[in-house]
Amino acid sequence: MAAAFDPRLLNPPKVSYRSGRYYVFDGQHTIAVLKLLNGGKDLMVRCIVYTGMTESEEALLFAQQTGESARLTPGDKMRAMIYGGDPECMAFLKATESVGLKLDYSQRRGKYRIACIGTAFEEFKRVGPDRYKEALSIIVDAWNGDPESLRAETVQGMVHFVELYHDEYDSRRLISRLHKTDPLTIYREGRAMGVNMAGYKKYLYQVYCIYNGSSKKKVLPMKF
Repeated sequence: MAAAFDPRLLNPPKVSYRSGRYYVFDGQHTIAVLKLLNGGKDLMVRCIVYTGMTESEEALLFAQQTGESARLTPGDKMRAMIYGGDPECMAFLKATESVGLKLDYSQRRGKYRIACIGTAFEEFKRVGPDRYKEALSIIVDAWNGDPESLRAETVQGMVHFVELYHDEYDSRRLISRLHKTDPLTIYREGRAMGVNMAGYKKYLYQVYCIYNGSSKKKVLPMKF
């Protein structure tokens, strides 16, 4: 950050004065870089000071920050929004944990951990908690929380499949067929399609093909 730092783009750090102390909730990196550029010595920095804020309000304001120094990851933003008590983010957390998964705010894939927080949250908002939980439950039951099964592309493809065929597909059949399939298949085969199919449809198509297989009985029609 220091190498690319331009003081002309500087947004004043934001500070909360609470219980007799000052807390920097936006601009810690800016202050650190300014000190580094000043030879490691303390210096005066113009800040915006807020009073009367709670810790939750500080967290929500942190999550909404913008500017050159802001660039929050989806994980950072989600953690702050949940800490601040945002209702939609709290509902997303509850839905995710209800199927045995955890949000990984550092966004490092691990067993039973959702690292693709941005994608998962967008799908949650798009289809609602019921369809979201249904899709994640299938992934968990099929692959027992394997990190490779929780890639953004797989989550996206599964949510779209459940949304599109929720009154038609047999969950036991889908789980059984997925269980016999390498969890990387949806991601790998979808990527291999290149521009032959756009966006999420490449991954939805993989779920669709796995479900139907070579069987001619109770196959689902292509609706996308």
